[in-house]
Amino acid sequence: MSILAGKRALIVGVATDRSIAWGIAQAMHAHGAELAFTYGAERLKDRVTPLAESVGSKIVLPLDVTVDAQIEAVFAALKQQWGHFDILVHAVAYAPAEALSGEFVTATTRENFAVAHDVSSYSLTALTRAAAPLMQGRDGAVLTLSYLGAVRSVPSYNVMGLAKASLEANVRFLAADLGARGIRVNGISAGPIKTLAAAGIPGLRKMLGHVAQMAPLRRNVTTEDVGKAATFLCSDLASGVTGEILYVDGGYSTVGMSFPES
Repeated sequence: MSILAGKRALIVGVATDRSIAWGIAQAMHAHGAELAFTYGAERLKDRVTPLAESVGSKIVLPLDVTVDAQIEAVFAALKQQWGHFDILVHAVAYAPAEALSGEFVTATTRENFAVAHDVSSYSLTALTRAAAPLMQGRDGAVLTLSYLGAVRSVPSYNVMGLAKASLEANVRFLAADLGARGIRVNGISAGPIKTLAAAGIPGLRKMLGHVAQMAPLRRNVTTEDVGKAATFLCSDLASGVTGEILYVDGGYSTVGMSFPES
C-alpha cells in the first residue's frame, strides 16, 4: 500500500547511505512519496546527489541551516519547482567534538551550548516557518529526530542532551501553533544507530552493545525501523497525531531495570 502516494517530502540531513535520514527517504519513496534533498557541507554534495538520483529525485539543494538566506533560497527553489509540498523531515544535529567528551560541566562552554542549540533545535523552527506557507491546505507533516538523552543523562552526550530537550519542546510548541493550519509536528526518539553523526560520540560501541542486551527486543534498531515509523507519522494514517515523541528504540526507554542474560 502506497500510503504517501501523491505527497512530496523534503529530506534535510542525509550525509551517507547509513544516515537515519536516508532510511526515512527510502521508506517514504517505497510508499509513493516524491522527494527533494538538501546537503550541508559542499563535500557532501557528491554523496547525496547519487542517493537522490537512486530514488528518482532531481532536486538536491545546498543548505546550511545556520544561514537564513540559504533557508530562504531552498524554499524559494521548492516553490518554483513544486509549488507546494507536504512533508518536512528535519534530521540535523551538531555539537563541537570537544563538547561530546569528558565531564558535562567542563565541556559545556557558552559557545558549545549556543552552537548545539542553534543547529540542533532552532533550525527546526526556522525550517518549519519557511515550509509552512508551501504546506497551506495540504495537511502537512513535520518530523524531527531526537534521542533518549533529551530526558535521561547519557555518558558523553553532554550538551547535545540539552539541545535535544529543547528540540522536543520545540515540537510541542510548533504543533500547538500550526495545528489550526492542518500541519502536524512530531518527533522520533530513535535508539542508537551507527551513523556518521553518532560516530563522534565516545563509547558508541559500548552503548550499542548495552542497548542490544537490555532492550526488550534484544537488538538495536535500524534505519529501516526508523524509516517505517517516520512514514507512518507523516502519512494520513497518523492524521490525529501531533506534538508527540515516538520512541523507536526496541523498547529500551521503557525498561526500569534489567539484568544481563547469563
